[in-house]
Amino acid sequence: MSLQLAIPNKGALSEDSVRLLREAGYRCTRSGRELIVSDRENEIDFVFLRPRDIALYVGNGVLDLGITGRDLAADSGAQVTELMNLEFGRSRFCFAVPKNSGLTVETLNGLRIATSYPELLRKNLAQRGLSCPVVRLDGAVEISIRLGVADAIADVVESGATLREAGLEVIGEPMLVSEAILIGRSAELAERPAVRKLIARLKGILVAGAYAMVEYDIPRLQLEAACAITPGLESPTVSPLSNPDWVAVKAMVARKECNRIMDELYQIGARGIIVTDIRSCRL
Repeated sequence: MSLQLAIPNKGALSEDSVRLLREAGYRCTRSGRELIVSDRENEIDFVFLRPRDIALYVGNGVLDLGITGRDLAADSGAQVTELMNLEFGRSRFCFAVPKNSGLTVETLNGLRIATSYPELLRKNLAQRGLSCPVVRLDGAVEISIRLGVADAIADVVESGATLREAGLEVIGEPMLVSEAILIGRSAELAERPAVRKLIARLKGILVAGAYAMVEYDIPRLQLEAACAITPGLESPTVSPLSNPDWVAVKAMVARKECNRIMDELYQIGARGIIVTDIRSCRL
């Protein structure tokens, strides 16, 4: 029986989900607007749904797995398990009020709050002991204050540019830090061979994105110092060169450290330093 995985049907979540799955070796690209794409080789069906509905389908047992936002899964109230985070679609669910209004989270009691995430907001208000009328909107929440529909909003914030353009500012700490996640009906589902393979492939792509491969030639006398700079995951690969006084070294390094590592290697005499991308890996 094929595994069934729901993925968002539009927007940035959809594009990044499809990209990640394709890099992991799955055929999930739609040629048109079809709702289901079957990858027979990997015995998996990809079902394209509204991001907000995915957790409900998975929680009700209609589908095995889904990719959606942590905020959407939490707001749905569905009983699902987060199997892994996917490191894209990061955002924060925050309160926002008119700039220079002097409002704080503690002074929101009794005020109208507009949001597209009513259940997530109600849970947070209850935890804080606040009683506020919740105005549910499907979009353009930031305009609700100007139109007199609400006094404050609770919305997903990425860069914050949209809020600033609307004359709003975030107050308090985020109610939830969100990103794209892989969800299932239960943790036990991760033990199915097809699911284990999916998770391993996805992790391979995500880990590869955090690392790069550095290769360089180094005088043998500087090898110990070079290995201290690029220790690799276990130890670097060291190969002899035709010149017995030099060796070639290869090691995985954190991508964000590449420029510093290249600088330090060059300073101790390394030459021919090359950094290449890693497409996928298993650690």
